[in-house]
Amino acid sequence: MGIDLTTMPKLGFGLMRLPEKEGVIDMEQVCTMVDHYMKTDKRYFDTAYVYHGGKSETAAREALVKRYPRDSFMLATKLPAWEIRKESDIEKIFEEQLERAGVDYFDYYLLHSIEEGNNYDVYVKYDCFKWGVQKKAEGKIRHFGFSFHGSPELLEEILDAHPEVEFVQIQLNYLDRTNPVVRSQRLYEILHERNIPIIVMEPVRGGMLANLGDEIDAKFKAARPDDSVASWALRYVASLPGVMTVLSGMSNEEQVLDNIKTFTDFEPVTDAEMTIINEVTEQILSIPQIGCTACKYCTPGCPMQISIPDVFRTINTLRRYPDDWRSKNFYAGLIARSGKASDCIACGQCEGVCPQHLPIIELLKDAAETLGE
Repeated sequence: MGIDLTTMPKLGFGLMRLPEKEGVIDMEQVCTMVDHYMKTDKRYFDTAYVYHGGKSETAAREALVKRYPRDSFMLATKLPAWEIRKESDIEKIFEEQLERAGVDYFDYYLLHSIEEGNNYDVYVKYDCFKWGVQKKAEGKIRHFGFSFHGSPELLEEILDAHPEVEFVQIQLNYLDRTNPVVRSQRLYEILHERNIPIIVMEPVRGGMLANLGDEIDAKFKAARPDDSVASWALRYVASLPGVMTVLSGMSNEEQVLDNIKTFTDFEPVTDAEMTIINEVTEQILSIPQIGCTACKYCTPGCPMQISIPDVFRTINTLRRYPDDWRSKNFYAGLIARSGKASDCIACGQCEGVCPQHLPIIELLKDAAETLGE
């Protein structure tokens, strides 16, 4: 059974960056956010085994599954290659996911973060594509696909070998069109040419494209004064043919309401607006930034408990606003409760799981010099 694009909401709710209070997910706020989203007849929720240190699927159960009829929403989750040590782990993880989420089946199920190297090798070694098809036959999965962080060449290889794949999730935003690592424009073209439905992740690049500084923000505001800067990033990807759903990892009620506004009576990006987006893209790319999307895959396994995405966030802010004292104040508060950039022992755990393929060890060394510790 193929995917009917007309039944899919353009805006999907990503459960990756949920609000926290005192280090744990703020369930009261999450429930409010879910309620706002569900009232608009949008119903696609994306989680994963590893999000929020393994707590995201449970949050989906508490905020969504227990509070809404099962047929009123669609729930997607993912199988993590890096948690698989032997074949029996696959079934163990899947059963744990069903229990965490409190469901009997998942509407969408993905092999998580396919790329060249270890992740893809694991999925091949344990024949996870065949396993996914079997789970679909059992009714435990309604639709089967994968999320992708690899090269266009690998994407074509996988699609040629696995016609059973129904959809693919890729990182796509206006800034990454020409990124030589992400190569998102080519990934999009491959999928669109093959008529494979696309789910977009990181449309606002981990929040980076929501606040670009007064000068750049003013360009967007001059054209659409009532719309947020983030709405431009979401409208860009949602306007592309073949994009099924755009995931937004919403972190507070304000973001939910703003995104709902963007997708209510949705207006595709015009040619004149694309000219503005292209100008903004060139301006952003002229400022060197660390390409971290704050996915936080790197943090759970860091032996020194360094909040790596927050360190990079500090550096990126300093590069854009070198005289802003708030960045160093933020970092002072950060290292009061987590490791310093200089604490890095170069174990390489973080680089092994980074979907952006960042040279994190070297970047932390540079950050320690910039920040003084």
